[in-house]
Amino acid sequence: MVNQKLTFVVGTGRCGSTALSQIINIHPDVLSINELFASIPDTEVLDETPLSGSDFWGFLSRPNVVTNSMIKNGAIPPEFLYHRMPKRRFDAETTGIPAISVMVLPHLTDDPDALFDELAAEVTTWPTRRPADHWTALFATLGARFGNPGAVVERTGLSIGRVPEMHRAFPEARFVHLYRQGPDCAVSMSRHFSFRMIPMLWEMATHCGLETPMHLTPQHAAQLPPDLAPLLSDRYDPALVWDRPIPIDAFGTLWSETIVDGLRKLDEVPAEQRTALSYETLLEEPEKELIRLAEFIGVEPHRDWLDASIAHLDGGRPGAASKLAEEELTSLLESCSPGTRALAAHQ
Repeated sequence: MVNQKLTFVVGTGRCGSTALSQIINIHPDVLSINELFASIPDTEVLDETPLSGSDFWGFLSRPNVVTNSMIKNGAIPPEFLYHRMPKRRFDAETTGIPAISVMVLPHLTDDPDALFDELAAEVTTWPTRRPADHWTALFATLGARFGNPGAVVERTGLSIGRVPEMHRAFPEARFVHLYRQGPDCAVSMSRHFSFRMIPMLWEMATHCGLETPMHLTPQHAAQLPPDLAPLLSDRYDPALVWDRPIPIDAFGTLWSETIVDGLRKLDEVPAEQRTALSYETLLEEPEKELIRLAEFIGVEPHRDWLDASIAHLDGGRPGAASKLAEEELTSLLESCSPGTRALAAHQ
């Protein structure tokens, strides 16, 4: 295994992190791992119980039920990359798409199926060991496949809540908290299928008397009204999610609660192993912030990389919330205020 510099980029989602992954992927000295822990959310992959190589590969290769269902029902967000491949072996309707193939592998190569086969042949031979050791070996294997870059950056959109698990598994890892101002982030959440599902899942859990949506099963559909019940089945119309009226302040509350909880969890990481990156500042002062980011990750801010990254960021524009009607904006600002205060106190 190589002596890797490992960094996790964490945040609320809808905070510019996909663009940051694309920028990081341009850097020749960085292995960019995209949406790993959204693809493979199982708690077992970050705990201490040893896994065999075959068991570990099972978590990577089994279709993610939620992701596969979204693809089958035509609710495909832009982060899902595999279905865009002109030739692909796996299909959500028949084989199911392996968890690691939906977003992780297509971010690295135009032939994710070939890379999947290479990894399957190797990972299944690995010995029984801690999941963190499997991840380290996987990063090393991918690094060797893509030029031995030396630094690894994993970025998952809605990941700030898993910081304690990641820090426990990788105590030497660094963390970049990428954040976006709450009102604009909330507006972006309101336009994304997965984030629109979150308040609906909580509504379903409340209907069924559950403490968390994690306990929902298909059997609970019988307790739900007809505009929610289909979402627990194998088939549903995405319009149930897109057309449902959800107040914009619900997303402001979601952003605030995620920020407040996430900052508390980030405080458990030693100060020298974490930094914060504002999406708005990245757009305003891209060269300065990119140089700072590269130095924190432990790579050189090459001129070619800076120029390509700045060009990539040129289309980003803040201010979506300012276009809301006055009443909606007032309500949104109020719902975002706890998170806004927490961010201000944390800087």
